[in-house]
Amino acid sequence: MADAHCLCGALKLTAREPSMMVVACHCFACQRRTGAPFGVGAFYAIDTVEISGAATEFVRVGDSGRNVRSYFCPTCGSTVYWKPDALPSMIGVAVGALAAPDFPAPALSVFERSKHHWVHLDAETEHFHEGAMRKYSPDLTRGA
Repeated sequence: MADAHCLCGALKLTAREPSMMVVACHCFACQRRTGAPFGVGAFYAIDTVEISGAATEFVRVGDSGRNVRSYFCPTCGSTVYWKPDALPSMIGVAVGALAAPDFPAPALSVFERSKHHWVHLDAETEHFHEGAMRKYSPDLTRGA
């Protein structure tokens, strides 16, 4: 089980099953959302998570060309989770909101076209100049 929450603790998410995929995203939107050189998200089947607390939704068009709905705490502003239209049966959870130093490293690194030159990820990480949803979304949405 994984528990994520915002900085003030008002918005919480509990995942009953392990993450299906951990992804580092270097797109400019993730850089701006996190205030860091990249965002890291753990993806879970949407029907395996429970959300409690008020959230504000922000909808943007992702680099994939599809909408991404981000949910953040209206009190402290922390983004805890998002729902990408490209993966309708999945929910992305900010790994930082899980606050688990032993959480698995990203298996994928996407939108590396905008990656900071000094960021280096493990050699075991699969790297993509653009997104990887075309390659992985069929498997993820089937639960594989």
